[in-house]
Amino acid sequence: MGRTLTTRLLMLPLLLWGVVTLVFILLRVLPGDAATLLTVQVQSQTVRDQIVAELGLDRPLIEQYALFLGDMLRFDMGVSYISGRPVTELLWRSVPVTVELAVMSALIMGVLGVSTGMLAAAFRGRWPDLLIRSVATILFSVPWFWLGILLIVIFSVHLGWLPSFGRLPPQVDYQPITNFVVIDAILTGRPGLIGHWLAHILLPALTVGLTTAGFVTRITRTAFLETMVEDYVRTARMKGMGSWRVFWMHVFRNAALAIVTIFGLMFGAMLGGSVIAEVVFSYPGVGRQMIDAIFQRDYPVVQGGALVVAGLYILVNLATDLSYALIDPRLRAS
Repeated sequence: MGRTLTTRLLMLPLLLWGVVTLVFILLRVLPGDAATLLTVQVQSQTVRDQIVAELGLDRPLIEQYALFLGDMLRFDMGVSYISGRPVTELLWRSVPVTVELAVMSALIMGVLGVSTGMLAAAFRGRWPDLLIRSVATILFSVPWFWLGILLIVIFSVHLGWLPSFGRLPPQVDYQPITNFVVIDAILTGRPGLIGHWLAHILLPALTVGLTTAGFVTRITRTAFLETMVEDYVRTARMKGMGSWRVFWMHVFRNAALAIVTIFGLMFGAMLGGSVIAEVVFSYPGVGRQMIDAIFQRDYPVVQGGALVVAGLYILVNLATDLSYALIDPRLRAS
């Protein structure tokens, strides 16, 4: 396991370099360049040339790439072309928002997906199993943006129970410390912030969590059914071991490997799925920030956001691999 951890950590810089290089290239091959969009309202050609030169957009592409890599090696993500603010400052405001949304979505996915998958396996072939599988298939087949709009229409427009946009009510005074609302609410002694935050995050989290929960349900059901027919499970029952003890000590622990694997993969997908939820619900996360930056050809913001999201995805998958050793002792020596 130690060798695996060392290999993954050594590969981390290479993977991040590949991601930011791909983003760098794709941004510059898209129709419309940053120089034209930034100077479209500037009448003076002299001023236009000055703006382009200050941003380095008049240099050859290979030189821009070399300067970009040099900045990355110094952990300098540059300055936004549009706002003029450092990209690190912008990401500090948006990345925690996306992480909160992904974590809340993962909780919904995990609780619903695993519990319904276990229930379906327990009632294999009977009506609860058929009902759960049908609902799960519908959920992971529904487009995220469609489900988000449906939830807004039902719970915000018609019932008026939950807000449909934003992270906190406009009238709430929130001065971030860590920019994680729950942590800041504890540090500042303002528990009321948590209630406002939960009301705003619930619909976006349900949009992402429900659609991914359907997939987790199917995987969990399959993992439990395959484990329940293994020889060691039958042997434990023949020895007179109680049903609950067999379930927790043999079935659950061995089926957990498949569940943890899909959980790690789906959590990474949630970081991408959060982009759609953030746009639909006007949620101020890094996904929405990157979408706006792409349309504005704000290269530094897009590149910085892609680097952070890729890093989070890689770290989540690394944590998933490490958790295997906690679940299955046989993997600790590998």
